[in-house]
Amino acid sequence: MRLFAFFLAALSLLIAGVIAVDIQKSVIITYPESTPDSVLDAAKKAIEDGGGIITHEYHLIKGFAAKLGEKVLDEVSALGKTYNAVIEEDQIVSTFQSGN
Repeated sequence: MRLFAFFLAALSLLIAGVIAVDIQKSVIITYPESTPDSVLDAAKKAIEDGGGIITHEYHLIKGFAAKLGEKVLDEVSALGKTYNAVIEEDQIVSTFQSGN
């Protein structure tokens, strides 16, 4: 009986740990051309420090793509608020409508 109680307690801790994992999102973050490079560097550092990764850096526009958790996304959003950063979820875009 004690073994079963121990097993049940260990299982509940495991489930709680899985629920606490931050959900990763793929996003594209862009800034106006007048934004200092130090702002982008600070955002990239916050993403990497929070366990996220920069998946692509853009050269024609000022910005980058990243995969990061919700908590880090809130922090990066706050960092970019002064410079009007645009943060959008990375998704597939198509020119054709399906079902027609």
